[in-house]
Amino acid sequence: MALFHLSVTQTKRSAGQSAIASAAYRAGERLYSEYYGEYSDYTRKGGVICSDILLPSHAPPKYADRQTLWNAVEKAERGKNAQLAYSFDIALQNEFSLEENIALARRFLLENFVSRGMVVDFAVHQPDREDGGIPRAAVLREYHHPVC
Repeated sequence: MALFHLSVTQTKRSAGQSAIASAAYRAGERLYSEYYGEYSDYTRKGGVICSDILLPSHAPPKYADRQTLWNAVEKAERGKNAQLAYSFDIALQNEFSLEENIALARRFLLENFVSRGMVVDFAVHQPDREDGGIPRAAVLREYHHPVC
């Protein structure tokens, strides 16, 4: 029997959050924030199975680079109460293989976000539990950049 989990959160500057730090954590990367003038390094975190950025056809190709994308977001959203991104945490299903789950997630993102002009940065993480839990789409982040 399929179990479903979905949670949605906002990345908000008013809460002291950074789009760059969030993206670095989710993707397990080291990214530099031009807004804060510091690096967020999560390269030792581990557990990231795959990550990718999906762009609508009209988006600048340079946004395929995670650091460039999220620095552009931080720069475009200037207010102290800026809402920088939405984060979707979605559990993948035991009934499907990892490859099928990733393909299904990618299709969902393309149909529901990218087709509407939004940029999606997503990562799939290993399960949190050692007892056979399935991987989860730890972040299905979307942001509609004004330039797009």
